[in-house]
This record gives sequence, C-alpha cells and structure tokens, in this order.
Amino acid sequence: MTRTRQSRRPDPVYHPVMSEAASKRWLLCVAAPREVRAVLDALGMGSLELPEPWSLIRAADRFDLVRTGVGKSNAAGATARVLNPGVHAGVLSVGIAGVLPGSGLELLDVVCATRSVFADEGIGSDSGFIPMDRAGFGAFPDGSMGIEHDEQVRGHLMAHCDAEGIIATVSWCSGSDACASGVVQRTGAICEAMEGASVALAARRIDPAIRTGELRVISNTTGDRGRQRWALDDSLERLGEVLGPALSTLC
Repeated sequence: MTRTRQSRRPDPVYHPVMSEAASKRWLLCVAAPREVRAVLDALGMGSLELPEPWSLIRAADRFDLVRTGVGKSNAAGATARVLNPGVHAGVLSVGIAGVLPGSGLELLDVVCATRSVFADEGIGSDSGFIPMDRAGFGAFPDGSMGIEHDEQVRGHLMAHCDAEGIIATVSWCSGSDACASGVVQRTGAICEAMEGASVALAARRIDPAIRTGELRVISNTTGDRGRQRWALDDSLERLGEVLGPALSTLC
C-alpha cells in the first residue's frame, strides 16, 4: 500500500488531458441510495430523483450512473445490463468501505484500488479456506479471483486519495476479528466493500479492453461488532467532496 495524506483545503481547478477516449462516457456503478445521492451531489445533480435499481441515468457531462443495489449479484447484473462498450470508455465502482486490520487507514480516508479481489468465494475445509481459483474455477479470464485496475485511471484517482491498495469484495462483512483477519490473509486487502470486483468482472467479460477502477471512502472499522467505529454521514459527505475533482481528471 502506498499512502499520501491529503489536506482538506478547497479543491483547485483541474484541466484534464484529452485523449482518444475523451469523447466517450464513464459508467459510475453505485450501490446504496445514500451513496447514489452523494455521487449525484458531487456531479452537481443533487436535484435529480434517485434512479430505480439497475437503471441508467445520464448524470452529468461525460458520466452515466447506474444504481446497482448492494452486493455482488446486483453489481454484476446491473453493470452487464447497462454497459455499452461503444459508449463507455471505462467503469468505476464508487462508494464507502470498511477498513481492515493492519492497513493503517483511518475513518474518512479515501482509497483507490490497485486491485479488486473476491474475498469469500471458495471451499471451507478442515485445513482452512480454499479459494475458487486454487480449485480451478477462477472468476476472471486469467483464472484469478481479482483484477488489476487500469494504471492511468489509478494515477488520476490517486491525486485525490489518501491511500491505494487492494480492496476486497465480500458477500459477508467482517463482524468478528477472525473474519476480518481472514480477509486480509486471503487477499492482502486494506479495506472491504461489496461490489468492486463484480463490477469489474462484468465489465471485462463484456469488453476485455475496457478500463476499470474503484474508489472508496472509509466509513467504518471491521472486526468485533461491539468495538466497531462508524462515521457514515461524514464518509458520505467526504465522498461527495472528493469525487467531483477526482472525476474531472479522467479522460
């Protein structure tokens, strides 16, 4: 993980570099209603009604938004339903996440994914968890359970983030210390969310050349539920603050 601490000063004006893909739009995949509202606010479209799940709206400028619904199945299905490689240059999974032990992350930190990884697809055995790729059923075309995100996309996003690293995509969130430690041991992730790898998987299956990325704001700690700390309102506000400048640099 690389980490850079950002100030909370007002955001400067950004001048994106144009590219061949600049005429195409970006698809933003956002799960929960409050996350969608924060993203719409960031795009200056706060007056819009929330879209129905799995429906696409032209949010602003070069961006389309799909409200996927929460979880892997919703994320993959909604992405596959609306993604158009002839229209979309890339796909971003955007929202909040829970920090995993040992990451050094703090509440409200903004994280750019170097890689999104499925954390809990596998086989339970007496000797421990066996990931599906080790059993010969990797999710991605290369036979793995994760995806490296586009380096250029990561470069644009990291200018507005506090840290970068692996983000785990989970079906069951880590409500015990053992569960949280297991996610770290299996994936090397620094935080966990519920959609990123599914969004990227659907996108890459449709178009292997499409660009992908994931950006998350830390909303809570993981591990024992009685000791978890949450900053949900502040994390959604932070998502709205950082997302506009981060998206403005994408080309």
